[in-house]
Amino acid sequence: MPQSAQSKVMTVREAVERFILPGAVLGMGGQNVGRIPMALTHEIARQRVGDLTIMGCNLSIAMDILVGAGRVRRTESGTGNLERFGTTFQWRRAIEAGKLQHRDYSHLAMVSRFLAGEMGLPFMPTKSLLGSDILNKHPDGSKGYVLMDNPWGEHEPVALLPAARPDVAIIHAQRADELGNVVIEGFAAHDVEMVRAAKAAIVSCEEVVSSEETRRHPELTAIPYLYVNAVVEQPFGGHPTSVYRAYDFDGDHLTHYQACAREGGQKYQEYLERYVLGCESFDDYLERVGGIKRLHALRQAMLRMM
Repeated sequence: MPQSAQSKVMTVREAVERFILPGAVLGMGGQNVGRIPMALTHEIARQRVGDLTIMGCNLSIAMDILVGAGRVRRTESGTGNLERFGTTFQWRRAIEAGKLQHRDYSHLAMVSRFLAGEMGLPFMPTKSLLGSDILNKHPDGSKGYVLMDNPWGEHEPVALLPAARPDVAIIHAQRADELGNVVIEGFAAHDVEMVRAAKAAIVSCEEVVSSEETRRHPELTAIPYLYVNAVVEQPFGGHPTSVYRAYDFDGDHLTHYQACAREGGQKYQEYLERYVLGCESFDDYLERVGGIKRLHALRQAMLRMM
C-alpha cells in the first residue's frame, strides 16, 4: 500500500497496536536463524494479539514463540525449523495435537505466492510441486492449488498457486530511514516480495539513518518507502538469530530455547515468562540474556567472519 513521504518512525508498541489486529494474516520475514523479527514478535506476544495466521518460507523461532504463547490458529509455510538447532517443537506439537491448522508448501511455492500478491495476480503457475506429496496432503481438506495443462502446450501440467497477500508483514533489517526505505544486506529471503504483497508492513532495524544517506546510495535500497507503514529502531532486534554485518546468532540461547520448547509444559511457560511475557521491553529481554557483554561477543563473532 503506497505511503506518503513522512516519518514513519515509532515505538514497537505503537507499531504493533496500530497495525497488527486479532485474526490478522501475518507474513514473517527472515530465514532459519538469520534476520528473524524477534523484537516485533515479542511485542505481539506481550500484547496478546491472537487468532493469527502466519505465512512465510521457513517459519522459525518467532513463529514457534507465538504458537507456544497460544496466539496462532493457522500457518502456511515451506517448513518450520532452526537449522542445526532442530525443528520448531511447539509448532510441531500443536499440529500433531490437532490444535493448529497448517498448509504445507515448498519454499519456492511460498515465494511464488508472494510474487503473485506483489504483482496483483490471483495466482502464480509453477512446476516446482509436480510429483511431490505436497500436492496431495492437506489436513484441512482443501487443496490450496489447481492443476491444469498449459493451453499452448501438449499435456504440459502446471500447478496454479493462490496469491498470498498478508494483512501485515514484519521483517528485521540492517537499516531503514525515517521514511521507510529499507536496506537489507546479505540474503533477502522472501522479504521483498512479501512486503510488496502485504497490505501493511512493519520494519524493525538495527539503525534508523537519514533519508539523505539512503538517497546517496539508492542502489542499496531493497524495499522503497511506498510499501512500509512503520519503522522501529531496535538494535539487536533479531536476537537470538543473526544479522549479517551486525552480530552472529546466539547458539547458547537457541539451544536453551529449543530444550524448553521440546520439553514443553511448565518448562516452556517459564521460558515465556522470563524472556518474553515478563519483560517490559525487548531491551529488558536483552539484559536478561546477558546484556552488553554477551551482545558485544556476538558482534565480535560476526566481525571475525567478515
